[in-house]
Amino acid sequence: MLLTLGYAVLAIALVFVCVDATSLYLAQKRLDSLADAAALAGADGFTFEVQGGEPTAALTADGVWDQAEALVSVVGGSSALVAADTPDGVSARVTVATTWRPPIMTIFVPDGVALESTATSRTAFE
Repeated sequence: MLLTLGYAVLAIALVFVCVDATSLYLAQKRLDSLADAAALAGADGFTFEVQGGEPTAALTADGVWDQAEALVSVVGGSSALVAADTPDGVSARVTVATTWRPPIMTIFVPDGVALESTATSRTAFE
């Protein structure tokens, strides 16, 4: 009887840890998707210019930040925009962060884990 009870407690602990691990994985994937969407929105923060008869779309750091911040504030939930810039004038690089909290608290899982995701999107004008 004691051995059966021990196995039952071990099985329940294993299930709780698996639930928390799955929740952590899904939280990171959601944050990756938010970073991708924010980088894509940031890539729309370009200014259209015509130089020498050729049209160009140039990104500015302020334009990328404004577009990414607008998207993260609407769909980000508890996520925060950490950085949004353009390293080369045609790419938007965005970093978002959040803190994951486990849905089922156990002694084997930390109380919170800081998550961060960075994505890059390019502006193309043709």
